[in-house]
Amino acid sequence: ISLYIAFFTEIFPYFLVFQGQIFETYNMAALWKLPCIFICENNRYGMGTSVERAAASTDYYKRGDYIPGLRVDGMDVLCVREATKFAADHCRSGKGPILMELQTYRYHGHSMSDPGVSYRTREEIQEVRSKSDPITLLKDRMLNNNLSNVEELKEIDVEVRKEIEEAAQFATTDPEPSLEEIANHIYRNDPTFDVRGANLWIKYKSAS
Repeated sequence: ISLYIAFFTEIFPYFLVFQGQIFETYNMAALWKLPCIFICENNRYGMGTSVERAAASTDYYKRGDYIPGLRVDGMDVLCVREATKFAADHCRSGKGPILMELQTYRYHGHSMSDPGVSYRTREEIQEVRSKSDPITLLKDRMLNNNLSNVEELKEIDVEVRKEIEEAAQFATTDPEPSLEEIANHIYRNDPTFDVRGANLWIKYKSAS
């Protein structure tokens, strides 16, 4: 059975308060027993407001009402893996949808205009980094259980940093695409079809 995954990011609490579409989707998924995993990435802050200030109840995994929910440590990759396997088995067994709240943390601002420290302290961010960072936790677990060694992890770190630098260099030096290509890969190109506005830069014949 194919799984459908609906993923909501840190603005999820605001959707819960102000948007009915999510509840409507929950209702439809429950009525039809759809094999759908709803994922809430609860990183404790919306645009600039903590979840405690944005919602009377921060138990987002319970917001599905008739949909069962799980609260998961989103900073623990193994915990997320096991919870996801459980959720997938739940859906594939015909029991309908399930909701997963992944409790994590946003280190940086919400956008370029958000410094990320006007509504929280730098000390709070540093404390999470030092105690709950998912990469550091996984590294320590691998070392403590002799699944890897310091040298191997350093090699991985060097390779990843090199890949990131090459990607960043490509992004900054690659020429801008032409206007004719800006809407490509948004709509299916083949087979052709008649519709108005499928490509922003090409006038199609209206099918109406």
